[in-house]
Formats: sequence, structure tokens, C-alpha cells
Amino acid sequence: MRLIVQKFGGSSLGAPQKRQQAVEHIIQARQKGAQVVVVVSAMGRRGDPYATDTLLDFFRDAGGKELPREVDLLLSCGEIISAAVMASAVAGRGFAAIALTGAQAGIITDDAFGNAEIVLIRKENIFRHLQENRIVVVAGFQGITREGEITTLGRGGSDITAVALGVALEAEVVEIYSDVDAVMTADPQLVPEARPIADLGYHEVLQMAREGAKVLHPRAVDLALRYNMPLLLKKTGGSEPGTLVSHHKAEGFTAYTARRNVVTGITHVTGLAQVRLPAADMTDLQVEEVLQQLSAAGISIDLISLSPGEKMFTIAGKEAEKARDVIRKLGVKASVEEGFAKVTLVGTGMRGVPGVMARMLSALNKAETTVMQTADSHLSISCLIPEKDVAKAVRALHNEFSGEKTKDGGGDELQQEKSEN
Repeated sequence: MRLIVQKFGGSSLGAPQKRQQAVEHIIQARQKGAQVVVVVSAMGRRGDPYATDTLLDFFRDAGGKELPREVDLLLSCGEIISAAVMASAVAGRGFAAIALTGAQAGIITDDAFGNAEIVLIRKENIFRHLQENRIVVVAGFQGITREGEITTLGRGGSDITAVALGVALEAEVVEIYSDVDAVMTADPQLVPEARPIADLGYHEVLQMAREGAKVLHPRAVDLALRYNMPLLLKKTGGSEPGTLVSHHKAEGFTAYTARRNVVTGITHVTGLAQVRLPAADMTDLQVEEVLQQLSAAGISIDLISLSPGEKMFTIAGKEAEKARDVIRKLGVKASVEEGFAKVTLVGTGMRGVPGVMARMLSALNKAETTVMQTADSHLSISCLIPEKDVAKAVRALHNEFSGEKTKDGGGDELQQEKSEN
């Protein structure tokens, strides 16, 4: 019998109507003859009673110290509540179901509280329940160490749980349900004309996730890539087919590029700060020391530009003050300016295609958007811009590469739905 894994995020479980829609997806899969393992996140978002952020607020409101072990104990409760509620809802429709904690599902992790890695899945308990014709509902985002300590997997942990279980159980597909129809060509809140993407390769989705698209956690995509686990991203209660993520897209790269689908999607990240070091007055060792000390302080660096006259890079805006302190202690006079965003073109079709960067810069210039830095790879091209301009920048790029407002037949690179396999 075929086996599928279905994962439902917090936004898909926050209201009774949403939960019933999730139950319908589960029952439909079972009625089609599949064994079903369900992975659930905590219900809702901050402010909802059992959402992860709401639980974390209990520590902050009490003024207590956030002990990593105890934080994980508390945070694991949200998903356990979801699992129990969903198993009960499925059973209420006449289907045998059982809720399992991460530990009961056999998810063994290391002891990195708050950001644990799965090291092993003991799948015997899940298989036993499946053989007894039960739908298994697993609490995502959590596991247990070999010493019996409860751990959580960090942000996006339920995505990771779902993919890891899919791999361990040799599922046919992992279905990820959320509040959007599919992966879109751009953020539909900024670009109403954004279109769903029918299918993607792992590398494109991974790049989009890293560049700000709210699709899947990068660790989950990386896991799916390593084990060739197909993913289907769909909307809870929706009728659209969603986005299929698989290796077959990689086999179609040549045809894909020949059809001039150069750009797959446009992503953006806001809340960035730009750091400028006076490289002309610094030795290479001093620059290296700054980068090392920032890393030691837990500050991630992106968009690095190293020219003889000036060294520039970006950090999260929330880390700006910490970065200033680190650099100040090193006796370096640097500029740390907040209020920036990054817009990125993503697409495997850009490989070997000339002029994409020039078109991107031209489109941003026409939109009266200043470009502070650029960076590119074989999969993406990024520009740092003022955060206040991000909406018009994303719209301008979508217009340029989607053909929505072209008159000469050009600019049709942003992919349409594809039927090739």
C-alpha cells in the first residue's frame, strides 16, 4: 500500500474550520487507499493560545531565565496539543487514528536544545500503528535524545519532521499544506499578478527559501534534495494542484532554458543593515578580524563586496547595534546603516544567459530604486536596495521578467505552468 506524509502548519490549524479542512485532506488520502502519516505544527500564530510564540511569551512574562532545556519542554507542548486534537477530529469521522509525540514516533536527536538535528528515526512504532490500519498523527518540531531529553528542531522544525519521516518511511510524497495555493512567482501581497508555479527543482526552491520566500525551511528542502523525496506544496482547503518539487525538473533544464524561462521567481528580504568598512585604512588581517568577531557574536553576514577601497556586507537589521559594539571594540570606524532590503531573481535558466543583470538593473532604475550592492550565483542575482522601495522594486522586476507589460513580445521569461515531465 502506498504511503504519504501530510504536514499541516499552524495557520492551517488555528481555527475549527481550518482544522476540518485539514481533516478532509487526510480522509481523502485514506479513502484513495494510502496509508497516511500526518505531521502537525502548533495551532495558530502568536496570540493564539497554543502557538509556539505564545508559549515562549510565558517565560518572558514571568521574568524568568530562559533555560534551553526547559524552553524545549514548554515549546513541545504546542505540537502535542495539535496532534491530540487532530487525531481526535479524524477519529470523529470514523477513521482509526492515534497521536504520537516526537519521542513516541521514534525521532532521535542530538542535544542541541532549540535547534536540534535528527540523527535517527526508529520507525517500528509508526509502522505498527499503520499495520493496525490507523492514521498516525505526529507532533512536529520535536524529538528526544538518547538520554531521554525532549528537544525542539528550531524554526521550520515541523517541515523538517515531515521530510525526515517521509525519507525514513519511504513515502511516495510529502504533502506540505499552508495558507497559500503554491509557490508563487513573487509575493502576491506585493504583486497581485503573481502566478503559481506548477513544478520546481530542489535547488530552485532551496535558493528561494534562502532568499526570503516563505515556502519551506531550507533545512527541510536540503533533506528532500539529499534523499530525492518529492514534495507537494498545497493550500489547506484549496482546489489548486499546488507546486511539485522533485528531481525531474533538473532533467528538463535544457528544454526549460530553451523556452526562455530564465527567471523562476522573485524573492525579497526586508529588515537588513549594510556595514561599510574603510578598507583603504585597514589591512586584510584587520578586515578578517572584524568578520571573525562578528561571526563569534552570532551575526550572519551576507552580500559581501570586497573592493580595494571599501568592504561592504549586510546583516540582519536587528543585529545592527550588536555589530556596532563589536566593531567599536576593535577600534574600527565603520558605518552600520539600517533600512535596506534585498530583492533576488531566482532561476536555473539564468545559467549562461547574458544580460539578465543588466535588465534587472535597468528595471530597478526605471522604478527609481537605488541599488547599493549586487551579488550573483549560477542560480540567483541579488540587489540591495532601500527598504522603502521594496514593493515597487519587486513589481518592476515581475513586470520585466513576466511579460505582463511588454509590447514587443520580449520579457516572457518568468515561467508559466509547465506540463513537461
